[in-house]
Amino acid sequence: MPHAMKPEDGIAWVTGASSGIGLAVAIELARRGWRVAATARRADELALIAREQGQGGVAGRIMAFAGDVTDRAGMAALVARIESEAGPIALAFLNAGGFFLDDATVGGDGFRKTFDLNVIGTANCLEPLVSRMRERGRGQIAFNASIAGYGGLPRDPAYCASKSALIVLAESIRTPLARDGVLTQVVCPGFVKTPLTDRNTSNMPFLMGVEAAAKRICDGFAAGGFEIAFPRRMAWLAKAINMLPYPLYFAITGKAAAKR
Repeated sequence: MPHAMKPEDGIAWVTGASSGIGLAVAIELARRGWRVAATARRADELALIAREQGQGGVAGRIMAFAGDVTDRAGMAALVARIESEAGPIALAFLNAGGFFLDDATVGGDGFRKTFDLNVIGTANCLEPLVSRMRERGRGQIAFNASIAGYGGLPRDPAYCASKSALIVLAESIRTPLARDGVLTQVVCPGFVKTPLTDRNTSNMPFLMGVEAAAKRICDGFAAGGFEIAFPRRMAWLAKAINMLPYPLYFAITGKAAAKR
C-alpha cells in the first residue's frame, strides 16, 4: 500500500477552507509543518484565513487560492496554478461541502445543489489531482464524508445520499490508485461544532469542537488508514444499526427522527 505523505513530499491542499473543519484542518496541518494551499469560493472568505494564521502561530504557511469546486474547468486550472506557484500537491483534503434545504422531499433545487457541491464538486477536484499524482507515483487524497453516509436517515435524504456516494467513491478508487502509489482515505465525522451544524435545530449527540476534530483528522492522515471516523462510539453505533434487518433499522431511525 502507498505510504502517507509528509511535509517534505510537497504541499497540502484543503478545499472549503474558509471556515469550520476545512479552516481548522488547514491550521492544524500548518502547525505540523505543512505548507497549505487553502481554497474557498470568494477572496473575502479567504481573508479569515490570514487572520486565523496569526492567531494560530502559523503565519506564512497557509496560502489562499480562491476557487469554486463546482466549476470543473476552474478546478483543473486552479490545481495547475497551485502546483506552478506553490509546488506539487502531496496531500489533498477535499472538504468543500454542505447541504441546502428544499421544500420538496427529494429532487428539488436543494437536493440538486447538495449533490452538485458534495459529489460533483469533489469529482471536479479529483480529476486533475489523480492525473498529476499518478505521473509522480505518489500522493494522498482524502474525502470529507460523514457518519450520516453510512445509511439513509429520515429528513436528510440529500445529505445522507451525497455523503454515502463519497464513501463508495473512495472505496471504488482506493485499489486502482494504490497500484499507482496514491493513497485514498475517507473522513467520516459525527457532529462537529461548525457554522454548518449551527444551523441544525435537532439533537446532536457526541458534539465535539472543531479543533479536536481537526487533530483527529490530521492524526488519521499521518496514520494512513482508509477510514478516519470519529467519535468512535457514534461511528460503531451507526455501523451496528446499519447491519440490522430493515424492519429493525427503519424502526430505530424512525424513532430517532420523531425525537428530532
